Amino acid sequence: MIKENLNKIKAAIPNGVTLVAVSKTKPMSDIQEAYDAGQRAFGENYPQEMRDKHEVLPHDIQWHFIGHLQTNKIKYIIPFVTLIHSIDTANLLEAVNKEAKKHDRVVDCLLQFHIAQEETKFGLDLNEAKQLLDSELFKTMENIRICGVMGMATFTDDKVEVRKEFKHLKAIFETLKKDYFADQPQFKELSMGMSEDYPIAIEEGATLVRVGSKIFGPRNYN
Repeated sequence: MIKENLNKIKAAIPNGVTLVAVSKTKPMSDIQEAYDAGQRAFGENYPQEMRDKHEVLPHDIQWHFIGHLQTNKIKYIIPFVTLIHSIDTANLLEAVNKEAKKHDRVVDCLLQFHIAQEETKFGLDLNEAKQLLDSELFKTMENIRICGVMGMATFTDDKVEVRKEFKHLKAIFETLKKDYFADQPQFKELSMGMSEDYPIAIEEGATLVRVGSKIFGPRNYN
């Protein structure tokens, strides 16, 4: 079933959009099945779970950290993580830079923006991002690389609202590209869209979509 689900989604996704299979709470066997079907990018929310899976599963998997990251948990993922989607404070970025330096790595990161109506979601606003990027501290960070932005739309059936939020994130991306990253080709990623709304996200310019339940079935939280 996982293979069929993956093939169906991939067939509908245009070139230039990367499918991140959200495998949090899923057993290794499910990830292996998706891997055997050709999937290589997987998204996790919990650092220790991601580390444990990385140790057992094939080492050419690209691990994307997509959850809220606490500074004391960074050490579990820095040796191998491909992309951290969820940088939502200057302190977190500084801590990632510090840990990456210990491992002699430059870690790719996305700035997470709060675009939803729910207050519970994390993320920067544009002014906070500009303060971060203008700061002297940011100029000293040599072990991180900002590759784009990420955001989560409101969990709602209102497609008009969801599209508006994705357009807002795209506008933030364009502003930062123009003002801070015009000469940096790595700044190209727009991570938005999940199982329920990824087709709208793609229409609005997403380059990374994070799809879990549409591939693996409902989440297991036990």
